[in-house]
Amino acid sequence: MEQKRPRRNVVRIKDIAKKANVSTGTVDRVLHNRGRVSDEVKQRVQTIAKELNYEPNMLARALVSQKEFNIAALIPDAALDEFWDGPIRGIAKAESELAQYGVTVTYHIFNQFEVESFKKEAKVVTEGNYDGILVAPVFYRESLAYLNEWKRQDIPFNLFNTHIPNYDPLSYIGQDSYQSGVVAAKLLHYGFTGTEPVSFVVAHIDEDVPNSSHLIRKEQGFMDYFKEQEDKFNLMRLELQNSSDKAAFYKKLDQLLIDVPSIIGFFVTNSKAYTIAEYLKKRKDKKLRLVGYDLLQKNLTFLNEGVINFLINQNPKGQGYFGVHFLIDHLLFKKKVQPIKYLPLDIITKENLHYYVESEI
Repeated sequence: MEQKRPRRNVVRIKDIAKKANVSTGTVDRVLHNRGRVSDEVKQRVQTIAKELNYEPNMLARALVSQKEFNIAALIPDAALDEFWDGPIRGIAKAESELAQYGVTVTYHIFNQFEVESFKKEAKVVTEGNYDGILVAPVFYRESLAYLNEWKRQDIPFNLFNTHIPNYDPLSYIGQDSYQSGVVAAKLLHYGFTGTEPVSFVVAHIDEDVPNSSHLIRKEQGFMDYFKEQEDKFNLMRLELQNSSDKAAFYKKLDQLLIDVPSIIGFFVTNSKAYTIAEYLKKRKDKKLRLVGYDLLQKNLTFLNEGVINFLINQNPKGQGYFGVHFLIDHLLFKKKVQPIKYLPLDIITKENLHYYVESEI
């Protein structure tokens, strides 16, 4: 038999006022710390509120708040890399949902391939008198000074996509980079039954790897997985530039496969698995395995064609969406925000792809 839950007694301001023998206006002034109230009355109201387990209606308070909250989003240019369109769409969705509370987002777009572009926009953000900051700190070293300055100014900031611990962000939103590297290794290793020594390649494409902590963590997770296997594998790392010279890019891959014929798989550490896929399709090589990240249209094409075997979805839209919401949870609703929100390591194949393409946050 279905049982009804007992109704929870909602404690109202007038209940506290009645028990404290004061007006509701006095209780309101005490609870919201505004106006003049004697210390004796203030103490009595606070004690009774605590005894009655009074919980303020944060939603109602927010609706009547006259304060506006301006958030800065410091984010790479999606016109230069399609990946960043996801976080921007997530930020826009969060801003739309929170507009009724006076929340606006100002975008500060920088070129992820030019460190001076990042520093210029970060300086503008620092001088902009924002209530909160959402940042993708893709330039690790250059980000640290700004994180310290925002901390000094007591401006809450959220990091997304790249985790930089020990700098007291309000929260980090994104994947566990190390574990995603482990997953990528397991996907390439899965089903391998050969007895001959084979090689796997960790490919960093169009990246400043020494200045990208999340890529280093992915690579470390990948390497550590294979170190724990009984079989011996040859692991290689490769830094490639596709955007500047595609002919040179292909030539380097040609030479690699000649020099190391035991290569059976590539792990691309960012969203550019399609660059390797284009090469494999051109040489009509269906034996090499390929694992990468993100549901970019170019990646999806090669996933459907079977050239890319697996994609790990980093949910970039969710990164931007939760990044804004967590700032407002802290600033407006006074909620405790979880310091790390790891997003799921979704493994995408051509068979389950449509569920993710059609889904929202």
